[in-house]
Amino acid sequence: MLFRSVTKQFTAASTRLLEERGKLKTDDLVKKLMPDTPAAWDKITIYHLLTHTSGIPNFTSFPDYGPQEPFSATPEKLVARFRDKPLDFQPGEEWSYSNSGYVLLGYLLEKASGESYEKFVQGNIFGPLGMKDSGYDSNSAIIPRRAAGYAPGPVNAGFVHMSIPFSAGGLYSTTEDLLRWEQGLFSGKLLSAASLAKMTTPFKNEYACGVSVRTVGGHKAIDHGGGIEGFNTFLAYYPEDKLTAVVLGNLTGDAPQQIATRLAAIARGEKVQLPSERKEITLAPKILEQYVGTYALATKINVMITVEGGQLISQVSGQGKVPLFATSETRFFPKVVDAEIEFGKDDKGVYLVLHQGGRDMKAPRTSDKVLERKEIAIAPKILAQYTGTYELRPGFDLVITLEGDQLVSQATGQGKIPLFAESETKFFPKVMDAEIEFVKDDKGAVTHLMLHQGPAEIKAPRN
Repeated sequence: MLFRSVTKQFTAASTRLLEERGKLKTDDLVKKLMPDTPAAWDKITIYHLLTHTSGIPNFTSFPDYGPQEPFSATPEKLVARFRDKPLDFQPGEEWSYSNSGYVLLGYLLEKASGESYEKFVQGNIFGPLGMKDSGYDSNSAIIPRRAAGYAPGPVNAGFVHMSIPFSAGGLYSTTEDLLRWEQGLFSGKLLSAASLAKMTTPFKNEYACGVSVRTVGGHKAIDHGGGIEGFNTFLAYYPEDKLTAVVLGNLTGDAPQQIATRLAAIARGEKVQLPSERKEITLAPKILEQYVGTYALATKINVMITVEGGQLISQVSGQGKVPLFATSETRFFPKVVDAEIEFGKDDKGVYLVLHQGGRDMKAPRTSDKVLERKEIAIAPKILAQYTGTYELRPGFDLVITLEGDQLVSQATGQGKIPLFAESETKFFPKVMDAEIEFVKDDKGAVTHLMLHQGPAEIKAPRN
């Protein structure tokens, strides 16, 4: 079964193997192996790629990524998709998950080893560890007992040409083989103790090289998830317990991570509470009001907590509002997703912890208020200037219409959403945290719009 981004730890281990053999150093600049790199990459090292700190933008988030998924591409062509894009930040300064970085690692690995990525992983990892049911996935090869992937419905998942995920997500395996992988990796059969230590030492945002290293339920966990159309995976190793939890799923969703986390807890003899076992209680409004405010979850991502009609509400940047239900005075849960929000207070002030998928993400409160957008009235003749079709990405448009005095947006395949003005050019929907800004040229003609949603800023030209 495909395990998507769990592939990254195999790519990271392959890089460490090459370092042990003197083929490269993780501190090497990328341009040492790839002399024709753009000037913006001059300071990027292999280590930056391994730790998602290169600043190279994630090509799977590009507006044109979806339409290109079904078509084959060589590693060179994949790298060409992002090599001339501006960096999101200077190398080493920030952390941002980037499939581009791991595709580039595979490309460099092939240059350093003189072998294809597929052949190197097969000969240096799968073979030596006895992983007979693992390999690089193929759209044409007949793979015995290959699972079919599904999207919610269920319906058949969309087609992805397996040259696209490459060294960022192109491998497949079984639960048994992934157990062999964990046992081989952490017993010293594959890497030296020094190399393994480097691979599993976090740099930024609890991320090391191809794996996250964090605390889950009071236990150190070295883990990673993966997702691609029709498949989701979660693989975790708890070194203090010498415990491996691996769950493979062939239905798009986050169930594998939830199941793996609970299985590990059960294996340690801990009590596990299922979402169906939660008991909702009613709290006085004055208790709920204590938690109102804006909490910083990550760069450009906030959690806004409000109280509406006696109901505590959460809203993550770029998403819709979600009601929260209390199980105690400090713990709340949404009914639409398996998660929990816990409020606390330390010497720096009020904070919340989002418990989801085994992760405990702390978000300090940066303000005891939530920015409220103020709606203003705009003349219909001004609104009429913005009607038209705007291309968010090939095959996916945002259509702006005027219905009476109301500006309305509708994305391809989705429902209509009313937009409300906060200026003559800036509008917002009330159902989610987002903003649409219309941009004009020197002559006053609308040329495109900018969709600001969470950390994303998408330019959509007017057709």
